[in-house]
Amino acid sequence: MTTAWSGNRRTRPRRPRPRGVWVASGIGVVLVLATALGAFLPLVGFLGGVTATTSGLVPFPFVRVTVVALLGAVVVLALLVLAATRRHTTTATIAVVLAVLVALAVTVVPVVLVAVGSADRAGDVWPIITELWERFTG
Repeated sequence: MTTAWSGNRRTRPRRPRPRGVWVASGIGVVLVLATALGAFLPLVGFLGGVTATTSGLVPFPFVRVTVVALLGAVVVLALLVLAATRRHTTTATIAVVLAVLVALAVTVVPVVLVAVGSADRAGDVWPIITELWERFTG
């Protein structure tokens, strides 16, 4: 007995993913992990250390860096999953390239935020230095 759903419908087996999709996805995972472990984490640690050793003179925007890192991680993960689930190598490769570019952008953001914060703080530091100099010289 056939039902309305299984009567005349022929199911085609899905085409397997090409090897290039798996290669692109694997390379993407390796590059993103290398960027995170080899660049992002050491850089954030270094900038946090600089902030600690300068008594806050060089500010480290912890909340903004955390938000950018979490959003970037979600986007990168989504792009890598997209790459692994595609059936065309070209589409997977484009998703992997975008994931790596997002990972690199997330790595650069803490440097930019610290530089902008330091430039803002430098404007506050100069009057303090001149006041201390005037006190010292009398």
